[in-house]
Amino acid sequence: MRKVRVAFFAEILYEDKDGASRTMYQLIRRIPSERFEFLFIYGAGPSQIAQFESVKVPTLTIPSNKHYTLSLPSLSKRRLIHKLRCFAPEIIHIATPSLLGHFAASYAQKNHIPIISIYHTHFISYIDYYFKRLPFLIHPVKKYISRKKKSFYNQCDYIYVPSTSIRKELTALGIHPSRMLIWERGIDGKLFNPNKKNEEMMQRITGNDFPNLLFASRLVWEKNLELLFKIYRLVKQRAIPCNFLIAGDGQARKSCEEEMPEAIFFGQLDHSSLSTLYASSSIFLFPSVSETYGNVVMEAMASGLPCIIANEGGSSDLIQDGVNGFTCDAYDEADFVNKIEILLDQPSLYDQFRMLGLQKSEKLNWDHLATTYFHDVEQLGKLPHFYKLTSSTRNDKNT
Repeated sequence: MRKVRVAFFAEILYEDKDGASRTMYQLIRRIPSERFEFLFIYGAGPSQIAQFESVKVPTLTIPSNKHYTLSLPSLSKRRLIHKLRCFAPEIIHIATPSLLGHFAASYAQKNHIPIISIYHTHFISYIDYYFKRLPFLIHPVKKYISRKKKSFYNQCDYIYVPSTSIRKELTALGIHPSRMLIWERGIDGKLFNPNKKNEEMMQRITGNDFPNLLFASRLVWEKNLELLFKIYRLVKQRAIPCNFLIAGDGQARKSCEEEMPEAIFFGQLDHSSLSTLYASSSIFLFPSVSETYGNVVMEAMASGLPCIIANEGGSSDLIQDGVNGFTCDAYDEADFVNKIEILLDQPSLYDQFRMLGLQKSEKLNWDHLATTYFHDVEQLGKLPHFYKLTSSTRNDKNT
């Protein structure tokens, strides 16, 4: 049986780096090796990805975020082209529209190779945070990034997007809706479930029996941390008896510790520890507006943890306000705190959110999503050469 050859480009392939990496590894672990051959090309990551050929590209640490690197394909262009020619990919998968992503797209266009991409990171939503001290640059930078995103994604044959709100936003940027397919994120029910609850552990950590409000995410400014600080202060002002729990790490951790001095910080947790923390907490708080999907929200729901989240970004598609959780004004701390009080005071509503959240999470299955992905890749890879040529020409016209 002839195998379909896929060249897979990604900036970072450390499995637990972030939600995007974990999503990619859900596919990597499920590659049907009897049907596919993969070539992995990436910047940061292990020396080898599964049993497949793996090529690492020189990287540069991003000055504004030392936890992330940027691949520099120009420094190894000859080697990359040689590897690609020898491998002769029939499909190119591009994780991110970075320098490496644009290199891959250019190679695909020149050689009439179909492109698949998963929309992992909503970069435009980061601009307000990274340029808040230079507000006059926010609009032109957003305009520039929008133009680049439109050009990049209109070269793709398939773009997997996680939610209808993200699809609408990308359509408004000029990305062709016919290229976008809704492809949610799965959840590992064996890992994230209510049975991981450990009340004794929480009592040892907190020293009390108060409700536990959990925030789990990278501690970076684009997660709307300033609103989280305001929520914390208002909860203290109203003397609501509860504990603030913070799971995650990042460049803003020191500021978080200064702004929320009585919060309990767990740092970066492995999945097993995080699943116990979810199941043992009382409410999940998530004010971020920069999510394409919000894996942490689904992990919390699968753990039986009712969620109160912002009403913007991809995460908001997961919650039906007042039915299986609360969505709040993304810039109004009083809205969040009011909803916290309602949920703590109404056990029947709390149980409703918990039950319906569990039901929703049970419908999201990684095996089903992976089957969809590999079916699409296989079909694209088997298309005759003339289609790939006309597809490439069509993409050029659309950009």
